[in-house]
Amino acid sequence: MKTKKFILPENQLPTAWYNLIADMPNAPRPYLNPHTHQPTTVSDLSVLLAEELARQELSTERYIEIPEEVQQIYRIWRPAPLVRAVGLERALDTPAKIFFKNEGVSPVGSHKPNSAVPQAYYNAKQGVRRLTTETGAGQWGSALSFAGNLFGLDVEVFMVRVSYDQKPYRRLMMHTWGAECYASPTTLTASGRAARMADPHTPGSLGLAISEAVERALEDPEGTRYCLGSVMNHVLLHQTITGEEAILQMQMADAEPDVVIGCIGGGSNFGGIAFPFLRKNFCEGKKIRVVAVEPESCPKLTRGSFQYDIGDVSGYTPLIPMYTLGHDFQPSAIHAGGLRYHGAGAIISQLLHEGAIEATAIPQTETMKAGVLFARTEGIIPAPESTHAIAAAIREALQAKIEGREKTILFNLSGHGTIDLYAYEQHLGGHLQDYVPSDEEIARTVQQLERII
Repeated sequence: MKTKKFILPENQLPTAWYNLIADMPNAPRPYLNPHTHQPTTVSDLSVLLAEELARQELSTERYIEIPEEVQQIYRIWRPAPLVRAVGLERALDTPAKIFFKNEGVSPVGSHKPNSAVPQAYYNAKQGVRRLTTETGAGQWGSALSFAGNLFGLDVEVFMVRVSYDQKPYRRLMMHTWGAECYASPTTLTASGRAARMADPHTPGSLGLAISEAVERALEDPEGTRYCLGSVMNHVLLHQTITGEEAILQMQMADAEPDVVIGCIGGGSNFGGIAFPFLRKNFCEGKKIRVVAVEPESCPKLTRGSFQYDIGDVSGYTPLIPMYTLGHDFQPSAIHAGGLRYHGAGAIISQLLHEGAIEATAIPQTETMKAGVLFARTEGIIPAPESTHAIAAAIREALQAKIEGREKTILFNLSGHGTIDLYAYEQHLGGHLQDYVPSDEEIARTVQQLERII
C-alpha cells in the first residue's frame, strides 16, 4: 500500500526561515522612497512596520532564527502534512506522481498564519498596541486576527468589498478572534472616501485596502503598526517554513519534485513552497522547474510590465521593482480574491525576469473544475486560490500521460475552501464566467507609471 501522508515529528520542525536573496544570482533591485527615489532604509520602513520586521525586509542573511515563542505557536498546526494525491493520479490515469503540501490544516484554514504569528510577535515585543491590515479573500485578515488575539493586540482589517460580500464567514472568523473588519473602501479614510466618490459601486481592490490600512496606521505613529500578508520580503521569508518542511518530507517519500507549483497573488504562498527548492537549483545545480500560477483575469506575471510601482493606490508604500499591471488596475470580481492583486513581490519578479521561474495564467472556470475534481478524488474542498495550483498540476500530469513518462509534481494547497462554498455554488450552477483583460485595459494603467527601471 502506498503511503498517503508524510508527517514530520514536531522535534524536526525547522527552526529557521530561509532567505533566498542570499543565494540568488542577482539580488532584487532596492525598494525606493516614493518621494526621493533613493533606496529605502530600515528607518523608512519602521514608520510602518515593527523594527525587527523592517530589518528582516532588507536582510541578506541566509537563515533567520525563528523565535522560540513563535515555534511553540507553530506547533498548533505544524509540521503540516505532505500528501500523495493517489486519488487524483488514478482519476487522471497519469504516470505522474502528485504530492501536495496541505496548508489548510491551520486554525485559519490557510498558510497565512505562518507570517501572521511572527508579525504579531515582533509588534507585541516592541510595545505596539494595535495592528491594521488589508485582506482580499479574508485568509490574511483571519490569520492576523488569530495572531493578534494570541498576543493581546487590537486588529483592524480592511477587506476588499467584493470579498466582504461574498465571504461573510471570513469576517465572522475575524470578529470571533476579536478584530474589527470593514468593507473597503470605507468612509474612515481619505483614500476610501475618494474611491467611493469616484465610483460608489466599486468592488474595491487590494491596493485600495492597503492604502486604507496604511493611512490608519500612520494616524497613530506611537501605538499602531501596519502588517501585510504578501508581496514584501519578510512575509515570503516567514512562509519558507512550508518549503523547508516539504524538502524533508519529500526525502521521507524517497522522491524529488521535477516541478514545484504555487498559485500567486502577491507571492506569499508561492514563495513559501518555491524558495527552498530554488536553493537546490542555485546551490546544488538541480533543474527543478518552478511554476507560478495566476488568474487569467489578473495576469501581472504573464502580461504585466517589469518596473517600479507602488503597492497601494495612494502612494504610501515604497516603490517596488515588480511585474505589475499598474496600481490603478481594477481586477474583475473573481472568487479567488486573494489573487486579485496588481503586482508580484520583488524577489519573485526578479526571478521571473531572469528566467529562474515560469509563470502561467489559467481561467477561472478551469480552476474551479479542477477544484471539484480534487474534492471528489482527495476529499478536500480547496480554496479558490488553491485551485489554480491544482489546475496547473493537472495540466502537468496530463502532459506526462501524453508523453508517456514519469514526472513528480509538488504543489502547495494554500488553504481549504470550506468557507468559500459560495464560489462552488456559482460554479456548479453554471454562473461563473471567464474574463480576460484587453491589451488596452492593461496598457492604460501601466502607461501611467514612472519609468524608473
